Amino acid sequence: MDLYHILQIIVPSMIALAAPLIFTALGGVFSERAGVVNIGLEGLMVIGAFVSIVFNLTFDEQLGAWTPWISILAAMLMSMIFSLFHAVASITFRADQTVSGVAINLLAVGLSLFLVKKIYDKGQTDIIKETFDKIDIPVLSDIPVLGKIFFSNGYYISYIAILLSVAVWYVVYKTPFGLRLRSVGEHPMAADTMGINVYRMRYLGVMLSGALGGIGGAVHALTVTLDFSHSTINGQGFMAIAAMIFGKWHPLGAMGAGLFFGLAQSLSIVGASLPFFKDIPAVYLLIAPYILTIIALTGFIGRADAPRASGQPYIKGKR
Repeated sequence: MDLYHILQIIVPSMIALAAPLIFTALGGVFSERAGVVNIGLEGLMVIGAFVSIVFNLTFDEQLGAWTPWISILAAMLMSMIFSLFHAVASITFRADQTVSGVAINLLAVGLSLFLVKKIYDKGQTDIIKETFDKIDIPVLSDIPVLGKIFFSNGYYISYIAILLSVAVWYVVYKTPFGLRLRSVGEHPMAADTMGINVYRMRYLGVMLSGALGGIGGAVHALTVTLDFSHSTINGQGFMAIAAMIFGKWHPLGAMGAGLFFGLAQSLSIVGASLPFFKDIPAVYLLIAPYILTIIALTGFIGRADAPRASGQPYIKGKR
């Protein structure tokens, strides 16, 4: 197997596995740029994964090929609603944002597993039948050499994640909404004096993080695990947080970090079938994504500056 064929295996897998991390990391960018730390991204992914699988299993016969897409919308909506728990606790009641995020994670796992047991009378759901089809991107897949590597045997939703990163960059840095969002995350009092509603902008940031976290969880469940159990989301939310930090709270940086972590996950899955990795014990390949996450953060965290007011509750009129 030559290098070209190896890349044809690794790169599509990398993009597919990076997509859930990219969606969720972009959600983290919205929340933290607004000044709210959202450790609960893992829990929001869990809710997204749970809702998408249950919705898929329930309506697959009625919706047919549209089922995965509408499942993602359902997951997005429910995770956005679920994120309001974190918003109310951390913004309205000014609770510790880290503690609130941890509570969201625990609540999401406990609630989803309870409902799975209640609905299916077992610890996991059935396998879904309606999934995303792997496709070759028209025109782009015909590009010599690069087309077969980057634009073949992938999912439309994975490429949407990459395009969304560019869209989020434009929104955050090139629009009035993005300027207001960043201002309440850097200096909320100054933003307030300019007539910006700090509380509303922070609520919007958290709800957008909920929507994108739900999409990330749904994409992972619908393209990787194809069911829901206690291990469907197993650290991906924390990897997305790491991608956001590694990317310095910048949408394009988060996308690049998500692709890097997606590559690590890809090697842990397909590495055993590749000449370079077949002699490496499987357990090392499985832990590689998490080891690389730690290495990336310890190597770059000191150089990354979070939004100045991130994690600080805002009290109107108080310096």
